[in-house]
Amino acid sequence: MQGEMPTVGLSEEAVVEAIKKSFTDGVTVGVVGPRRISARVARSVVYKLCEHLKSALSFEHVSCLSGVDKVDHMEVVYHISSYANECVIEITVDVPSDDPEVDSITPLWGGANWHERETHELFGIRFKNHPKLERLLLPFDYEYFPFRKEFKLRGR
Repeated sequence: MQGEMPTVGLSEEAVVEAIKKSFTDGVTVGVVGPRRISARVARSVVYKLCEHLKSALSFEHVSCLSGVDKVDHMEVVYHISSYANECVIEITVDVPSDDPEVDSITPLWGGANWHERETHELFGIRFKNHPKLERLLLPFDYEYFPFRKEFKLRGR
């Protein structure tokens, strides 16, 4: 996918069709509103999809990246913007609670760095190949992940 010329000025439908053409397995994608695309992606292909979004479809900015604890599994949710195509894609990746790991997209977008660090710190989701996956907010010796539903405050 390296060396592809990025496309600009695509409609949401054209972006969805380009994704479907390149990813036949592990990606479910569709238009959910004006300038809004939603995708559910297998964790084994999320990095490849993000690489394609950046190199071929002009997605330039990670607006947000966060974890969600669904009790029986975790999710990582990405909001990635394309100013050239005037749209945002929301990517949701299911991550097993007993193996909370997904590929880092920091090598693609440096702005994902702190989002991934915060998600790791608060949910315990590991980002493979992250350049510096360490704490931002909590003490270094803190043993828990406070945004997990299993986390209970003392005295309650």
